[in-house]
Amino acid sequence: MTLFNSVFTWFMKKRIHQIELFMKYPNEVQEEWFEQLVAGAENTEWGKKYGYKSIENLGQFKERVPIQNYDTLKPYIERMLKGEQNVLWPSEIRWFAKSSGTTNDRSKFIPVSEESLEECHFKGGKDVLTLYFNNRPNARIFTGKSLTLGGSHQVGQLNTDVFFGDLSAVIMKNLPLWAEFYRTPHLDIALLENFEEKIEKMAYATKDVNVTSITGVPTWNLLLFKRILEITGKNNLLEVWPNLELYFHGAVNFTPYREQFKKLIPKDDMYYLETYNASEGFFGIQDLEEPGDMLLMLDYGIFYEFLPLEHLHDEHPHTLTLDEVELNKNYALIISTNAGLWRYMIGDTIKFTSLSPFRIQITGRTKHFINAFGEELIIDNAERALAEACSQTGAIIRDYTAAPVYFSDNECGAHEWLIEFEKHPAEFERFVDLLDENLRKQNSDYDAKRFKDMALRRPVVRIMEQNTFFNWMKTRGKIGGQHKVPRLANTREYVDAILELTTFVSNN
Repeated sequence: MTLFNSVFTWFMKKRIHQIELFMKYPNEVQEEWFEQLVAGAENTEWGKKYGYKSIENLGQFKERVPIQNYDTLKPYIERMLKGEQNVLWPSEIRWFAKSSGTTNDRSKFIPVSEESLEECHFKGGKDVLTLYFNNRPNARIFTGKSLTLGGSHQVGQLNTDVFFGDLSAVIMKNLPLWAEFYRTPHLDIALLENFEEKIEKMAYATKDVNVTSITGVPTWNLLLFKRILEITGKNNLLEVWPNLELYFHGAVNFTPYREQFKKLIPKDDMYYLETYNASEGFFGIQDLEEPGDMLLMLDYGIFYEFLPLEHLHDEHPHTLTLDEVELNKNYALIISTNAGLWRYMIGDTIKFTSLSPFRIQITGRTKHFINAFGEELIIDNAERALAEACSQTGAIIRDYTAAPVYFSDNECGAHEWLIEFEKHPAEFERFVDLLDENLRKQNSDYDAKRFKDMALRRPVVRIMEQNTFFNWMKTRGKIGGQHKVPRLANTREYVDAILELTTFVSNN
């Protein structure tokens, strides 16, 4: 393994040169990818529909191809799920990444082509290591194993030629042999459907392995870490894995978890590296040791457009390219990819923290949401679940908002709901159970996190005094028809402010 560590260091230096090129010539690299994508898909059904063969520039592309979302592409994707080819992309597509649902679907299926696997997801994984080695030349992660805790979905098969699973499962199932050699545990454990069983088997399978790096969503990793410490009787992870040096994280905001990780891994030079890897593509990697910003990766077969949020609901929204964006302004991210997603709005919002090179931060979603634990709960899920709970308990809601309750040393996470009722439910506890039950029905990712209270426990619902939300909005100077109470938030900013105001009002 020491030899491989040296070989990779040599490879890393070559790739760093390529990264420096797209950092120096970002617009040229993006223009080249735009031309390749359009030319490559000109004979697909989609390409013929929008006349890709005669598109000569980006302006024509924007004029002909409307901005898309999952619902608009769904008819094409459903045909691809049945095995039809050359619909959105010319090469054969046999894999689909199962992701959290849209407003109309419990789950969505994102096409994953061979090109997107090789030129985007796998390339991103290698670049994460490349950038780490560039910042830590004496890194020794290849002297041990990388522990990978993926999602909770087993790989499924729709027919003889079409497979699906969450992105981590798709990637692990297609990893090259050299990468599989350095990963732990074995796939028969890593891809277990029952997450409780997977945690248990992973803990026993990895507790005696020389783990040098860890990859996964913080929510799930904390569950695994605590179980390993229970089994081993150790006080922290360094007593289990003394050579641990790197943790890759993404998908959710790491800030609420940072202190817990410091307790579990009491090492001053432990390296935490953020990535922006979604089902739709691999977009960003933290290239500096300081946390917070990620380098926008420009040579992964993705062409980027950026839509200013103030124009999100325009009838014909005007998108920007890299040479037009501004610092610290929120944009909806729109992508065209080498898997056939065309002008696809993925739902994330980002801002640029640097324009030379282009570095970004994820700022949220284009809609209200909670995604503190990877549950990706959207407002449509909430509205439907609340409506059903009200219908069955005779309740009427005046106003509400919700936010996460983060992990503590003794409890897993939760969602805290502040609800002002016009008419209280006949059975309050049943109302809470129905809210939880219907959220699970509406959202497969929320359902997975609620499995046996492992990552999310039962919702915490607080009944608010009459006029709580009116008084709070008044303090913010936001009284009027155009102002609305934020329904879901990924931080506790609104919930804590309302609770403080309620305490003040009730005490005076």
